[in-house]
Amino acid sequence: MTEMMKAWAIVENGAPLQEMALPMPEPKGTEILLEVTHCGVCHSDLHIWDGYYDLGSAGRFEIIQRGITLPLALGHEIVGRVIKLGPDARGVKIGDQRIVYPWVGCGQCARCLAGEDNLCAKQRSLGIYQHGGFATHVIAAHAGHLIDPGDLDPALAATYACSGITVFAAIKKIMPIAPDQPVVLIGAGGLGLSAIAVLKLAIIDLVNGSGTAQAAYASLAKGGKLVMVGLFGGELKLPLPFVPMRALTIQGSFVGSPGDLRDLVELAQGGSLPPLPIETVPQREADSALHRLKDGAVTGRLVLVAEAG
Repeated sequence: MTEMMKAWAIVENGAPLQEMALPMPEPKGTEILLEVTHCGVCHSDLHIWDGYYDLGSAGRFEIIQRGITLPLALGHEIVGRVIKLGPDARGVKIGDQRIVYPWVGCGQCARCLAGEDNLCAKQRSLGIYQHGGFATHVIAAHAGHLIDPGDLDPALAATYACSGITVFAAIKKIMPIAPDQPVVLIGAGGLGLSAIAVLKLAIIDLVNGSGTAQAAYASLAKGGKLVMVGLFGGELKLPLPFVPMRALTIQGSFVGSPGDLRDLVELAQGGSLPPLPIETVPQREADSALHRLKDGAVTGRLVLVAEAG
């Protein structure tokens, strides 16, 4: 009999998540199977659940155009326990608890080989292109995508896989800056609070909607930089001559690399990173957690927790 795992998956965009049985993944090659213990609920999950991204006057970018197929177990902020190794897997052992780097690339291109999996053109991200942490089990591509949380609260550590490295990588893009240089941070949700904890600085638009992008652009000083992180949607229209005349930089930032995650976890383990507000809920409440996030009824981060047995 085929072994099964339980998942809370999208079966139809905008419809409630369904609890369902899916075939248990079998780790091949360097892959590693983990039992999910914690998984954060992220605003990016809402875009996939809704089924589209808002492109402003260009219309909508449907998730099917990204190659996303249903049913799909969401969830990319994952901590789990190693339970099975592929035949070529090295570097971890059964029982190890690890943060799972979710932004999986092809593993073969120049970007992946340089440790920039998040910039791979052939993304296989967990919770987007393959089943993620809204399930009892998940597959990691190799041990290099597993980071030891050490003595960190695993519920907090899970959030570092997305909200943490997303702001960490964005902040790196505005460095170096002088200690007294003014910075604007737009958005104080899960990402915003992470950014404040990491930096206490930045012209970084963590919402990235039409209104916030326009306001952020208008606030730039000469030589300033706008880093766009959020996926709220819309568009930015701007007078082009002012960009070179004022020496402005507009840059996107997409999550972060495995190295960024390791650096961030090391920073957190050193005690210099204040923790986010975290609320834990049982895995079986994944659908209600997603609805709470959509309704703006969450401060900080919601994290799904596996129940004993």
